[in-house]
Amino acid sequence: MAATLSAVHQQAGSRYICVVTETYPPEINGVALTLAHLVKGLRARGHAVRVVRPRQAMADCFPSNYDSEVTLVRGLPLPRYPGLQFGLPAGGLLLRCWTQRRPDAVYVATEGPLGWSAVRAAQRLGLPVLSGFHTNYQSYAKYYLAGRLQSMVFRYLRNFHNGTMGTLVASQELRDRLQLLGFNNVSILGRGVDSQLFNPECRSAELRHQWGLSDNDLAVICVGRVAAEKNLKLAIETYHAMKKTNDRVKFVIVGDGPLLAALRRAYPDLIFRGVHSGDQLARHYASADVFLFPSETETFGNVTLEAMASGLAVIAYDYAAARVHITHGETGVLVPYGDAKAFVASAAMLMREPLLLNRIRRQARNYIASANWPRVVERFEALLTGARQETDTAIDPVLAA
Repeated sequence: MAATLSAVHQQAGSRYICVVTETYPPEINGVALTLAHLVKGLRARGHAVRVVRPRQAMADCFPSNYDSEVTLVRGLPLPRYPGLQFGLPAGGLLLRCWTQRRPDAVYVATEGPLGWSAVRAAQRLGLPVLSGFHTNYQSYAKYYLAGRLQSMVFRYLRNFHNGTMGTLVASQELRDRLQLLGFNNVSILGRGVDSQLFNPECRSAELRHQWGLSDNDLAVICVGRVAAEKNLKLAIETYHAMKKTNDRVKFVIVGDGPLLAALRRAYPDLIFRGVHSGDQLARHYASADVFLFPSETETFGNVTLEAMASGLAVIAYDYAAARVHITHGETGVLVPYGDAKAFVASAAMLMREPLLLNRIRRQARNYIASANWPRVVERFEALLTGARQETDTAIDPVLAA
């Protein structure tokens, strides 16, 4: 039966793909949203895609959220990180499911216990399996783990990814770095942005009024997890330096996380807006003017593209998405990686040059409008197809002729 189903997909030019992940919408983070775009794009191209993920206690209680192409497994909260969870091993379940209906390819997007069990199950069944390096867990370790555990985390990640046919990363910079560290078969899968959703036309005078701003005042914004690894203390220091140049600047933080309560108490002058998505998130982006992104732990940083598409001047360290998509002084402001003083100084400089600020905002929008998701999905499809062909050739060398 499994062979028959696979043959039907191949004859129709489509494939049956399984995506295994610890995080997926309605959870809001870069990994979840990236996977949602990839899954939606593959389905639009005629492929059958099943998502394997942990059960989300609240979201999965509503029948309207039911998706017949989702397999739910058990999960537990991530220690010291409320709101996120990891999936428990589900090797037995996956073996049964994949024996009954054999996938043409498996993509394991996260490296937790669920992902580990998925890789082992795919290996046992001889399935082509690719992995994604979406999160710098080894960098996060310095914020949440003792130093001696960081090397253990890194070794686990390398062994995990080298147990698959290949690892997909968001940029050439990350690919080169991982290859130097012993990761095998690393390929680039870029990122896109929905430039129709994230658009300067979403700017809201009403929302800016709620922030206490007039048309000529400036709003600085950060969007993402309110957590130590996002380096928000530097963003706040930068805002205070900008305020010395223009006392009509306001700082808006969109998101939630373990530092939210402490930052609310420590900085009552900041505007905390909580978590937003979709049209509401687009309104928040477009109603600001400058996007501060001082994080040093990104594999990419989708928010960089969302901010540029919304017509904001992005100030970011020169790596990840910023290095790929920003030309310094033209479509944003690049700062040498890890140079906190330069980050603060660059933002203060931009406050003193309103013409430059406005030009960067226009050019950022014009540039990023061409960075669309369909092109990324096509690349993803090609990588999955290549993995399938490589597996077929290994099983039957005649196919190589």
